[in-house]
Amino acid sequence: MRGLIQRVSGASVTVDGEVTGEIGQGILLLLGVEKGDGQDALNKMLHKVLNYRIFSDDDGKMNLSVADINGGLLVVSQFTLAAETKKGLRPGFSTAAAPDQAEALYEQFVAQAREQHPDVATGRFGADMKVQLLNDGPVTFLLET
Repeated sequence: MRGLIQRVSGASVTVDGEVTGEIGQGILLLLGVEKGDGQDALNKMLHKVLNYRIFSDDDGKMNLSVADINGGLLVVSQFTLAAETKKGLRPGFSTAAAPDQAEALYEQFVAQAREQHPDVATGRFGADMKVQLLNDGPVTFLLET
């Protein structure tokens, strides 16, 4: 499982002209599910996302998590994160999970995130989404399980 997190001042997802998810300050998570991912990978990724210290404390150091600041979490499915990019000029997707498996893990991730964090918004799995964000920093990290 791969998660690209971006510290944002605000972010939203629109599908067919309708806003499906929106947050203020927090984390935009682009989530890619790979073959072989399961509950263990999901648990590790969720723990990392909610506890990764990328927000500044009073001394200006990255010491606070999204949970610490009561920020929002916008979760967007992104199968292209599972792409193979080391060779050639065209990405391969043989390591990406099948759509049904990926959707089930994505939905489970969102459900568990909502159990553990008060402000969780989403895109729509498999949809053509328009994502808008104001990256704060910019601060972006690739998390892998």
